Amino acid sequence: MFVNLTDVLTNEGKVLPMQVEAGITQIPVGGESYRVLKSTPVDFVFTNTGKGRARIEGEAVFTFALNCDRCLQPVEKEIALTFNREVTAPDVSADRSVEEEQDFMDGYQLHVEDLLNSEIVTSWPMKILCKPDCKGICPKCGRDLNTGMCECDTFVPDPRMAAIKDIFEADKEV
Repeated sequence: MFVNLTDVLTNEGKVLPMQVEAGITQIPVGGESYRVLKSTPVDFVFTNTGKGRARIEGEAVFTFALNCDRCLQPVEKEIALTFNREVTAPDVSADRSVEEEQDFMDGYQLHVEDLLNSEIVTSWPMKILCKPDCKGICPKCGRDLNTGMCECDTFVPDPRMAAIKDIFEADKEV
């Protein structure tokens, strides 16, 4: 979906509030694609800040279908976005930073999905957990440790002791 910002970018002091349906059904993050379960309409406020520049402020909430990073159980994760971006009119020669609107502006048109994708990716959590104390899965048998313990041997030898391991084994032979 595109939003025409011609009126905002050409009229100094112009303020335009707008509510837009996101229209995003999935989002690619880290080589995987995640499904959007629900989202609120995006509340935008476009404000001309002078000299062919405009500020884009927005708020939205998205709920995604994900898997817990430890136990792999399905999780619904809500991400609330609050963002503030600056854009420049295409006919204004100004220094544009690398982070600026190049990816989501096409002339005077704002590509809403590209802007939202960018904001969602930067707000994406580093770790997705079903609960803060998730125990994960057993590395040997794959059992979900949140439902109960398994009978697997969990001893992991200290790799720093590998150099003297032979000494202890020699004592066992005697």
